Amino acid sequence: MISLHNLEKVYPLKGGPFYALRNINLTINEGEFVSIMGNSGSGKSTLLHILGLHDSAWGGEYTLKSEAVHKLDKKRRFELQKKHIGFVFQSYHLLDDLTVYENLEIPLSYRDIPKKERESVVCDVLDKFGIVAKKDLYPSQLSGGQQQLVGVARALIAKPSLILADEPTGNLHSDQGREIMALFKQLNTDGTTIVQVTHSAENASYGTRIVRLADGMMVG
Repeated sequence: MISLHNLEKVYPLKGGPFYALRNINLTINEGEFVSIMGNSGSGKSTLLHILGLHDSAWGGEYTLKSEAVHKLDKKRRFELQKKHIGFVFQSYHLLDDLTVYENLEIPLSYRDIPKKERESVVCDVLDKFGIVAKKDLYPSQLSGGQQQLVGVARALIAKPSLILADEPTGNLHSDQGREIMALFKQLNTDGTTIVQVTHSAENASYGTRIVRLADGMMVG
């Protein structure tokens, strides 16, 4: 599903170039659950944002679902992102001026799903995550844990083939965190490819493989 060849991310600084990522060669197969681990500043989140097509200023080769991302223009990358990828961010990234219901509906609208069908899917997800009572509230009216639950629900709602998660349980209490990880595990069992950045050995244990980074390079 994912193939990286000599991927690098460089910041030109006065004292010389700083490599946030260097010489990353990585293959992630369809159906894997990969955990990216490393100390703060090791390049974990940088790598995840490149995988998620949020960052286009990098060198090397990146192939996603047989598409050579490094050869695609901005519009085609955006289409690829919306079609295949779901994101879970530690900082939620919910749209403040939209209700919980509207935040959940957005990924479905990108996929041209009819309104009646969108209503049904959103209602099912609200029920599954136990947030029906929150559907008309705005993010600012929710606790951090509730915002994260909505963020996870939004990432999963359109059934993406690839889920990218950046510290997905960072703002949840331990029971909620385990529920989310169990949900990821079930999605992975059902065929969804998952890549998570985590500091947690417990969270990493849900995956099938660990990729370790140090100073922007893969180690071990």
